[in-house]
Amino acid sequence: MSSAVETRPSTSLGTNGGGDGPRHVAIIMDGNGRWAAQRGLPRVAGHRAGAEAVRKTLRAAAEHQVEVLTLYAFSSENWRRPEEEVSDLKGLLGYYLERELDALDKEGVRLRLIGDYRAFGPELVARLDKAVERLSGNSRLTLVVALNYGARAELVAAAKSLAGQPAEAIDEAAFAAALDTAGLPELDLLIRTSGEVRLSNFLLWQAAYAELLFVPTLWPDFDEACFAAALGEFSARQRRFGGR
Repeated sequence: MSSAVETRPSTSLGTNGGGDGPRHVAIIMDGNGRWAAQRGLPRVAGHRAGAEAVRKTLRAAAEHQVEVLTLYAFSSENWRRPEEEVSDLKGLLGYYLERELDALDKEGVRLRLIGDYRAFGPELVARLDKAVERLSGNSRLTLVVALNYGARAELVAAAKSLAGQPAEAIDEAAFAAALDTAGLPELDLLIRTSGEVRLSNFLLWQAAYAELLFVPTLWPDFDEACFAAALGEFSARQRRFGGR
């Protein structure tokens, strides 16, 4: 996809500049099913509650002047879930788009999609494309939604796209430009909720020097205070990028 955000130099080596916040935050939104199970509710109830957490996190990201928020909404492995749950997730995505589109536009949110989201079928794809187009002129915050996304597939696709070029023309910059996230700021902070400690095939290239934060909070319980705490943890860390 085309560039949505102009790049500028990443955070300098050393500390985060005395509390400078991240430009680009990504979240693996995990724990919807467990949240529902703890309450004796169907899994879809957890996904609905998770959608509310998205709204809170978007608001917090904008308030903290985060430029890009990337959310892992549907992985390429999620197709292995029961058909009913996949259908519920697709329906919830369509419902969220309809309900939140006006608010996203009003708040100055731009939408970008990564992954092979066209696998969701022509009706939902048309609605997604329409939402991207409507929000394309906004600039307060870029919301990147990963749909039918897998980092290994992304890396393979990038390698294929560069295969015909001379070897000397292929460097890290050229490879990054061939990824779904081309044009976005470097990933600064990657958060995973629910206590799981793995990346689950998410932004493997982009996370090379990102700060990783694994929190026990289930995604539906993640709110503005949790987001602020994550940013506080980020600001307290020293980022050396292998330099010392």
